[in-house]
Order: sequence, then C-alpha cells, then structure tokens
Amino acid sequence: MLVPPPGPKARAIVDRDAMWTSTSYIKEYPLVIARGHGTMVEDVDGNRYLDFMAGIAVSSTGYGHPKVIAAIKDAADQFLHICGSDFYFEGMAALCERLAKLAPGTDKKRVFLTNSGAEAVDGAIKLARNSTGRAGLVAFKGAFHGRTYGAMSLTSSKARQHAGFGPLLPEVYHVPFGYCYRCEFGKQYPSCQLFCVAAIERDLFARQIDPADVAAIFVEPIQGEGGYVVPPADYLPALRALCDKYGILLVCDEIQCGIGRTGRMFASEHTGVVPDILLTAKGLGSGMPIGAIIARESIMHWKNGAHGSTFGGNPVCCAAALATLDVVEHELMANARAMGERLMAGVRRLADRHPTIGDIRGLGLMIGVEFVRDRETREPATDLVNALVQHAFGKGLLLLGCGRSTLRLAPPLIVDAVDIDTGLAIIDECLAALA
Repeated sequence: MLVPPPGPKARAIVDRDAMWTSTSYIKEYPLVIARGHGTMVEDVDGNRYLDFMAGIAVSSTGYGHPKVIAAIKDAADQFLHICGSDFYFEGMAALCERLAKLAPGTDKKRVFLTNSGAEAVDGAIKLARNSTGRAGLVAFKGAFHGRTYGAMSLTSSKARQHAGFGPLLPEVYHVPFGYCYRCEFGKQYPSCQLFCVAAIERDLFARQIDPADVAAIFVEPIQGEGGYVVPPADYLPALRALCDKYGILLVCDEIQCGIGRTGRMFASEHTGVVPDILLTAKGLGSGMPIGAIIARESIMHWKNGAHGSTFGGNPVCCAAALATLDVVEHELMANARAMGERLMAGVRRLADRHPTIGDIRGLGLMIGVEFVRDRETREPATDLVNALVQHAFGKGLLLLGCGRSTLRLAPPLIVDAVDIDTGLAIIDECLAALA
C-alpha cells in the first residue's frame, strides 16, 4: 500500500460518484480501479490489491488476458454492432454452436444470447411458460436470479431487493433450499433422505399449486448470493426426478457457478444432471456483458419474433466469449480444480485456528466460509464478515461476503499457488486482529 485507501485521487472520484450516481448502488468499499493485470488490481493512487472476488465471479480469465484482449480488439476493428436478432454474423453463430455443444446432455440445444444474467432469467421464464403452457414457477429461499422484474420475483436472498417494488410476478413459489448447515426442517443429512425435496411434493404441490400448473423449477446448482451453499450430491438428481415425474422443466441458473468456476464447465455436470434450460453469464465474457439461454431444441421452439434483444450477442462480446471459452476449457478448468483444492485445504487450516469459522463448502474456485459466533449455536457472525472484508481491503485483498455471514472466495481462474497462499495469509492475519 502506497497510501491508506482511499487515497486522495480515489477520494475525489468517490465524492464525485456520490454526487451523481443512483443511490441504489451498494459500493462495498472505496476501491477505485485504474487498471488490472492477471489477479492483481491497481487503484488510482497506485495501491495494488490481490483479487479474491473477480468482480463477483465475472473476471474468469483475470484482468487483461492476452487472448481475450486480442479477440476484442480484432472484433472491434471489424464492426462494433449489428443486431443479432435481425441479421447475421459469424461470431454469433459460432458462439451459439459452441455453447450448445458444451452444455450437458446429448439432445440438440438451441441458444439465445443476452446482455446479462438477469435478462437470461427473464427470457427463461418466458420460454418455460411458452413451451409448457403453464404459469407456475418454483424457486428457492436464498436464491438470487437478478433484479429485473421476472428475475427479482424469483430472487429470495434479501427483502430489500423486493421492498417497494410490488406487485411482483404472479404464480411464483419459494421453497427451502438444500442448505444442510442451516436446515429449515431441523433434519440431518443423509438420514433426512432429502426431506427438503420431498417437501415440495408433500407441501407445495399438495396445498398451494397443482404440479400440472408448474412450468419450471429454477435452481442454482450452487447458491451464490444466498451463501455459496453447496447442496448434497443427490439433491439436483432428486429435483430432476421430481420434474420428470410431473412434466416440469428444470432450469439451472449457472450464471455465477458456470464457465469453469467449479472445475467443470458447468456445475450441474458434477452430479450428472442435465437441465432442460441452462443459464450462463458473468464469467462467459471475461467482463464483457454477455449471457445466454441454452435449451433443448424441443423446448426452444417459440415463434419467430416472440423474443429478441437489440444488444444481446453483441459482436465484440461474442468474440470475448469465444476466446474466454477457449482459455477456460483448455487451460483454466484444470487450474480451478488444483487451486480450489489448495484453497480449500488452506481454509480448513484456518478453521483449526479460528473458532468463528463454522462451515466450509465449495467446488473448485467457488468456496464459501461461513462465520458464526459459536459453533454449537451456529449464530451468524454477520458483523465479523463485514469487518473482515473491510480489514482485508485495507491490507490489499479484495473480498466479498454473501448470505447471512459467509465469505465468498472466487478469485479469477488464473490464480496460482503464490496468490492462494498470500490471500490465505492475509485472511489469517485479519481474523487474528479481529478476534
């Protein structure tokens, strides 16, 4: 650190931002980025930071990956925009083909490109209702699917994300997620025999909505904003079986957990589950705004003109996504597995020294560390997580919280052993100072 953040240049920009931008922006801490390279970020005052949050799992290939930058520059030299809903260009066709072939399952897929994850969720709601002729939608407590009206209606992570915006989308029902550390039913896995999945049929379908009226179940294979919650390995297969029983579509929202973050291209692959519709965004473009709806061809048969997007599938974004997929598939998924194991082992060593760590879960480079006031009562230590994030920022490590009291660890997929060990050492130092 050259100066304690925010330095004078950063403070001037923070003050200017506060004068003119929407009051809805969260602004976790006063990071004013000037440039980035690899896993490192530099602010306008010359302070350097190690990034362990990747812009909420967006900067998948790190900052300024040469292959991605070259693809962006080449595409920008050709043309910046043409509306893919109305016209053709090779990059869009190539990206749709690539995503369709990468998605789990042997059935032929079709792809709709979007600007963002929330737009992909909204499109999937329309597609599910259009394809099935049903209106009902099931989502999970703790879920985050976005902030547009449809996506917000499925979201259930924080009440403030709904406050003052009603009425929301009708026919949306929320059920408990497979959050074993904080089971709403007071059960223990595996003796519970997935009581939470059985409850959907026993309670929701018996008392609130007939399953014949349900179009889709939307699920994050790993909950993101809800706390980096990894359900049991047989949880997604059980949801798949439930959907198959009633002709309901299974929509896997892999906006945060997809594109190599868990060590597989898509997190649902870890359990062998094939979703009917798969959603991706965030890491797909290494920071360029692009997302996708990937669906079985038998589902994506809506009529010509039924759905579209002016900027979805922008040519420069498509080029970034194709380059990102190349780098992730051939170089970084293996690194995510190896470095994820190193990070997980390091966090477990931290838990031996810090009794405030109550639970550790994750796959690859998507790891949640849940903090508690007491391991017996499991009372959330929300203030500790907030203080840890701020303290780490002051020491040059970028972190973010999620859920009620969970620290999310989601560095760029290019992270190496030195970065992992450095980040763990800073977290250890911060926890010791905050104890």
